[in-house]
Amino acid sequence: MTTTVDQQTATSDYFRLDDDLTAEEIAIRDKVRDFAEQRVLPVINAYWEKAEFPEELLPPLAELGIIGTTIRGYGCPGMSRKAAGMVAREMARADGSLNTFLGVHSNLCMGALNILGSGEQKQRWLPALARIEKTGAFALTEPDHGSDSVALETSARRDGDHWVLNGHKRWIGNGHAADVIVLFARNAEDGNVNAFVVEKDADGRYPAGYAPTVITGKVGKRAILQADIVIDEMRLPAANRLEGCHSFRDVSRVLQATRGGAAWEAVGHAMAVFEIAADYAQTRHQFGKPIASFQLVQSRLANMLSELTTMQLLCTRMAELADRGQLTNAQASMVKMATAQKGKWICNEARDLLGGNGLLLENHVIRHMTDMEVVSTYEGTDSMQALIVGRDITGISAFN
Repeated sequence: MTTTVDQQTATSDYFRLDDDLTAEEIAIRDKVRDFAEQRVLPVINAYWEKAEFPEELLPPLAELGIIGTTIRGYGCPGMSRKAAGMVAREMARADGSLNTFLGVHSNLCMGALNILGSGEQKQRWLPALARIEKTGAFALTEPDHGSDSVALETSARRDGDHWVLNGHKRWIGNGHAADVIVLFARNAEDGNVNAFVVEKDADGRYPAGYAPTVITGKVGKRAILQADIVIDEMRLPAANRLEGCHSFRDVSRVLQATRGGAAWEAVGHAMAVFEIAADYAQTRHQFGKPIASFQLVQSRLANMLSELTTMQLLCTRMAELADRGQLTNAQASMVKMATAQKGKWICNEARDLLGGNGLLLENHVIRHMTDMEVVSTYEGTDSMQALIVGRDITGISAFN
């Protein structure tokens, strides 16, 4: 199915991959693009500079009907993996911070509830999250366990009809404000990793023993806030333990399902900065002519577009395999690794091509560039993804 797109987008989709989108996928892409261009871009630089989250955007975001992406039922749209990729791509073309909110709320938190929760637990939490009447978070990372999250130390012990949790979480997106937080802890009895839901009460208060502090001083993803969380004898009802999480292998099921979103986000950042750089090269004059007429600039743009196209092809194939149920963990890792590396390079090239103007927030490139530093770190660093792929190639684990 074909569709008409503006010339700039046609250039950044050089092999016209969007022509193969279904009518539903096109509709999802276009409404997210319109929202991003009309609602996000006009305000995001101010929020980024203040390091504040744009709460004003949540009601119109909820109206798009995209929350929960691939989840079926519970007020979620049940869209294809490729459509979910369009959501991440188009949001990231405008801003990475809001896309991270979507990734945390819609994919990690809601995805964990959908994969690990019982039917009753899904019904309890997913509908309100799908309407963004409540916001979600996903608490896995710890101060001493980022890439080594399998060795997490936060503990949970059973005490009658409650669980008592102790530990420390860090770099938890929206962990200071979310209404529903999926938090992972090690069962003190058998040593396995379990999942629990921390939720605010009717007065908006967290359970006693949950103490979040906003992490300040970030230079990337400044419009989404992360929390450092100290957990001290926090009591949760037994019903708040997700019934389908019995080991870290179950956590990995969630991460594999969501890793593709980070890859599509990298594509969005890369498309945005390529389009900005290509336009700038046409309008910026030096030595009496547009810099687009110089061989070096044309060579850089051609190589940027070549790398961007590779990213798009990888993500498209990844989505196709995922929709067929054929995507492996190692394949998802390769796509995440490759798109993060290429996305960072493209952003750096665009920043350099704009010269000093590339450092100005008003031109957006520097925001995308610093956001890409975050993308290459979360949901598994490039090095950790390489070890997953390397294990698949050789049959030998280099993790231990």
